[in-house]
Amino acid sequence: MPDGANTHCPYCALQCAMTLTPAAPSAQPGSDPAPAAKALPLLEVSGRDFPTNRGGLCRKGWTSPSLLNHTGRVTEPMLKGSDGVHRPVTWDQALMLVTGAVKQAREQYGPDAVGVFGGGGLTNEKAYQLGKFARLALGTSRIDYNGRFCMSSAAAAGNRAFGVDRGLPFPVEDLDSANVIFLLGSNVAETMPPFVQHLQGARDSGGLIVADPRRSATAAFTGDGGGIHLQPTPGTDLALLLGISHVVVHEGLADTEYLQSRTTGYPAIVRSLAGFWPERVQSITGVPATLIRDTARRLADGARRGGSYILTGRGVEQHVDGTDTATAAINLSLLLGLPGSSRSGYGTLTGQGNGQGGREHGQKADQLPGYRKITDPAARAHVAKVWGVDESLIPGPGLPAVELLKSLGQPDGVRCLFVHGANVAVSAPDAGAVIGGLRSLDFLVVCDFFMSETALEADLVLPVTQWAEEEGTLTNLEGRVLRRRKALTPPPGVRSELWLMARLAESLDAPSTFSDDPETVFEELRLASAGGLADYSGIDYAMLDRGEAAYWPYPTGSSGTPRLFLDSFAHADGRAMMVPVAPQKRSRRSAVVGSDPDPLTLVTGRLLEHYQSGAQTRRVAELAAAQPEPLLQIHPATAAVREISSGDFVRVSNERGEVLCRVELSNGIRTDTVFLPFHFPGLGSANRLTEAVTDPISGMPEFKTSTVWVRKAALAHAEPGLAAQLAVPAAVGSSMQDSLSMHVKEAS
Repeated sequence: MPDGANTHCPYCALQCAMTLTPAAPSAQPGSDPAPAAKALPLLEVSGRDFPTNRGGLCRKGWTSPSLLNHTGRVTEPMLKGSDGVHRPVTWDQALMLVTGAVKQAREQYGPDAVGVFGGGGLTNEKAYQLGKFARLALGTSRIDYNGRFCMSSAAAAGNRAFGVDRGLPFPVEDLDSANVIFLLGSNVAETMPPFVQHLQGARDSGGLIVADPRRSATAAFTGDGGGIHLQPTPGTDLALLLGISHVVVHEGLADTEYLQSRTTGYPAIVRSLAGFWPERVQSITGVPATLIRDTARRLADGARRGGSYILTGRGVEQHVDGTDTATAAINLSLLLGLPGSSRSGYGTLTGQGNGQGGREHGQKADQLPGYRKITDPAARAHVAKVWGVDESLIPGPGLPAVELLKSLGQPDGVRCLFVHGANVAVSAPDAGAVIGGLRSLDFLVVCDFFMSETALEADLVLPVTQWAEEEGTLTNLEGRVLRRRKALTPPPGVRSELWLMARLAESLDAPSTFSDDPETVFEELRLASAGGLADYSGIDYAMLDRGEAAYWPYPTGSSGTPRLFLDSFAHADGRAMMVPVAPQKRSRRSAVVGSDPDPLTLVTGRLLEHYQSGAQTRRVAELAAAQPEPLLQIHPATAAVREISSGDFVRVSNERGEVLCRVELSNGIRTDTVFLPFHFPGLGSANRLTEAVTDPISGMPEFKTSTVWVRKAALAHAEPGLAAQLAVPAAVGSSMQDSLSMHVKEAS
């Protein structure tokens, strides 16, 4: 085993720096035959000083090594038999089965009958080669990834306004000196705790402003004079931003010199804001007009004195109007002259570990490496030359994630699917329908290191390396490229996804070359990205290993770009484009609910202890013990009307499905809103309730405003163990979930 390594956390896009070293001999498996000893970590983790985390880690980071030798680890290919049980097969058998399934699907239905669903946690090398593999080895256009559920609206808005999308177009340390930070739709205190230290300066000056329907841990940070908590009705963030912008324009707070020299579209923006005076916006959002005015004035004052920043997160972007809402936030920042300033700015907080790099190099349905459009003839020609193929072999744009998943098993849809680094059975909207689609496939291949809920549905599960067992690069929320270093030899039988793609490409007689060496793949990525918006051509492993900061775009011969837009924006005229936006009327779906009280709005989100679908964190004993089951957060007054008490089981339902969970009372949530974390499967899966309707521009699903009915569950046998059963372990198959569902139905 190597002596350890300096690397980065496997979870969120903050990519906190850490050092991994071999665990002390007494803590290593094998020294004691007792089962408990075998579960002890192989590696010890320590925080490393780095600009994003300054030596700190959250609970997830501290416990991350415990998964490397978890007893549930998949260490050999697993084929599902006719009885639904997965059993080991050899790698030769597995590769033969996959090759045969791909060839059969293509011959019977055409190349687009094969699909690929990637993940925002894959390294840059794997994301790049996965896009190339899909298009050349599989010959399909049907590739997209779970970042469509995360960053797509912010990306679309950034591209539209600035001509380029980089989450934070400035180093995160720039936030330290801000007077005012306006944070919309992000609970960083729980989703990326070390980030909170970068808010401290604004809080100390009373300038932290947080917009969230809940009194989240981040919103609570505004207390004691730290700033303002705006608590809008879910789904009204766009109107709120327009109301603040109205004040900026009509009170003369806009930076007119900046607008004249660096933007286009200002007159149209002024006209579009005419109907959004603060009192009217108060009637839409529930946010007092006084706070709307106060927010505008604080932002303008901060921009003049010491710096103002506007940051958005998924809470305002995961909507059918998410692109327009992010655009409204950008328009507000442009009115104040923030983007491109050396001490102010606008940014969006990338969520997944490689959510930034993962969307730059080809696993999105409409993109080629370097953030190139797949429909651009020049982009296609450039990439084809790097790949050494004729441009005609590169398919056109495919389907965004939600549409791709809707096509599963359909006559003209995907019949054979590869899933890499995603758990769509839990994370996708309308999860029940997605699971049905997975079961209708002719062949499902899942690459994972655990039997996730999606892996349990697979015909074939292929064991792949975890983060500490591989080399590569990732790109964090600042657009900074980082090195992932191998600290541990993977178990026998586990393979890198680069190895898998190279072997399958060979068996499928693919054109071009496919390497299983990460640095070789990165060298090709450099060439493929050269000249693109996300240009990595000036970055190599040697400079990253020396610890040099590398912010893209980083063309060969340059020193990178820590701060974008200082001189110009990425549009041809060098100006930012202001685009008028307006709220669209939202309507509630009707359903037959008898005499139940009025429906509520369901907001989904993350907990401190868990990450994404929970496929990893639910297996960490400390994290699972702290948050073992989904709890529905509801206001006491709302619960009282329904005769619900703290700890009661409730049914949360709509026309798409039903969730059974316990209740947690909270005065920090609006009376018309309930909150449910999305980390849990089975009967506790929040995405049973979300709708697969999408933003027409970005393809982002509507995760944040589902209409639900909440009723007390009259369980006849509400024994204490039921909660543990509701938090169905990933090792449990759908048969148990189905039988449990029947038990609960009969008991109510």
